[in-house]
Amino acid sequence: MLDRAAIALLRPLLERGARVLHHLRVTANAVTLIGFVFGIAAAVSIAQQAYAWGLLLLMTGRLCDGLDGALARLTQPTDRGAYLDIVLDFLFYASIPLAFAFSNPAERALPAAVLLAAFIGTGSSFLAYAALAERRGLHSDAYPRKGIFYLGGLTEGTETLVCFALMCLLPAWFALWAYGFAVLCAVTIVTRVWAGWRAFG
Repeated sequence: MLDRAAIALLRPLLERGARVLHHLRVTANAVTLIGFVFGIAAAVSIAQQAYAWGLLLLMTGRLCDGLDGALARLTQPTDRGAYLDIVLDFLFYASIPLAFAFSNPAERALPAAVLLAAFIGTGSSFLAYAALAERRGLHSDAYPRKGIFYLGGLTEGTETLVCFALMCLLPAWFALWAYGFAVLCAVTIVTRVWAGWRAFG
């Protein structure tokens, strides 16, 4: 829901950073991979209850995720880059609830499992829509710069990062954040399934 506003706000900063990286001959795929490494490092930190480090690494990884697209558009975006970006994004998103489960299995395993199940729902509804939209030659007016058809919803990347930040800042409340966000994800799943039902009927 907030991704369009966040992208518009951050675009000038990301484009300036991308121009610097382009001048240094850094590729978009390299930035994607570096961002993923930061994301997994965040998960490892969280699993070890180093939540401040986890938050810092998490946000650094997400900064790279914004820079790679801006950098790709300075040259020529590729299907390989779009594929790599979306796959590593989903792996990163799954790694954070799993890391919290590792940090305190007795109290956090069940809410983490519920949140991961919700992520499967949002991810599958997102990717299935994108695949069929591509088959039909549909394009997103809301997110024309994305490498695949980007179907929005109540819980997008920005909301997910806010949730992860709250988990790192107030880890004792992890169950509340996990269950609450899972409910919001359920709303997203319902709206995406309905959108697919209408679009592909």
